[in-house]
Amino acid sequence: MRIVVTGADGFIGKNLRVRLSELGHADVVPVTRSTDAAALHAALADADIVYHLAGVNRPQDPAEFTTANANYTETLCAQLRGASCPPRLVFASSIQAELDNPYGRSKRSAEGAVLAYAETTGAQAQIFRLANVFGKWAKPNYNSAVATFCHNIARGQPIRIDNPEAPLNLVYIDDVIEALVGLLGPGLHSAGYVQAGPIYQTTVGELADSLRQFAASRESLLTTRVGTGLLRALYSTYISYLPPSEFEYSVPRHGDPRGVFVEMLKTPDAGQFSYFTAHPGVTRGGHYHHSKTEKFLVIRGTARYGFRHIVTGETYEIVVQGGQGRIVETVPGWTHDITNIGEDELIVMLWANEIFDRARPDTVAMKVKP
Repeated sequence: MRIVVTGADGFIGKNLRVRLSELGHADVVPVTRSTDAAALHAALADADIVYHLAGVNRPQDPAEFTTANANYTETLCAQLRGASCPPRLVFASSIQAELDNPYGRSKRSAEGAVLAYAETTGAQAQIFRLANVFGKWAKPNYNSAVATFCHNIARGQPIRIDNPEAPLNLVYIDDVIEALVGLLGPGLHSAGYVQAGPIYQTTVGELADSLRQFAASRESLLTTRVGTGLLRALYSTYISYLPPSEFEYSVPRHGDPRGVFVEMLKTPDAGQFSYFTAHPGVTRGGHYHHSKTEKFLVIRGTARYGFRHIVTGETYEIVVQGGQGRIVETVPGWTHDITNIGEDELIVMLWANEIFDRARPDTVAMKVKP
């Protein structure tokens, strides 16, 4: 299958080409501003599908809306009509095609050319009226508030917000790409207007607040819910704008004669992650909890866990070596400690189900062996 991608060096084009390569499509022909007319004609002559992503949305001269969006699309469709087997055409339009402004009118005109091409040739054509697309590799200070805000906040630079209540309809680049490549699968696909989504509804102020929280999390260690939905996509996008010099950061290390304790990450409602070390012969812990629970994973060394029920006096011991992948849990109402019984430094990863609160620590000192 020969796949032609116009606007191949743009934001969506770069992401699409990477995904096509991952899927094993080797015959992908990129079309960019530097592609001359002869090369374009040769690429289109044998195309099986054309992803038409080229266009302008922030030109210096408004007349470019007509030449780069409407006229270029008409030229493209005219050349495709001349193919022995007119290929499928997939066009990335914009929700602004619904608006009466120069950009919207140029996109609406381009849509008309695509629909006319499908009607006269019988070829399939799909049109995506995309919301504001965001994600890695979008150009900052161009046409994406998300890209501009991410770029600036990641570098400690100010951002400009004229109206924090201004609505934003956003669609994530990975979702757009999956919708685009989904048209390569077997079977018939809906012709005409199709959707890429989900479309996330937010405001400029909410967007800025989320991005600032991401930046602040390196100091507070507190992360928001970045595993699903809009926050997942925004966090991935924000991280992609970090300069290489900011790929790392340090967290506080609390040391004493026993070893060190380091907090790595805190969540608002799913606890926190940390690790600690202990020198040979050192015992850490010696306390119990009423509600708090923990999970311990020995990374290196040999640990002996001691438990004693604070009411019945029942005792229990567990010995774990690093690399065994065994989780030991602390249980409410049982005082517990951990002793390094090996010859090497003990390194233990720890998850607690709640963030440590100095005002209400739920940690009561009591030795396992009185």
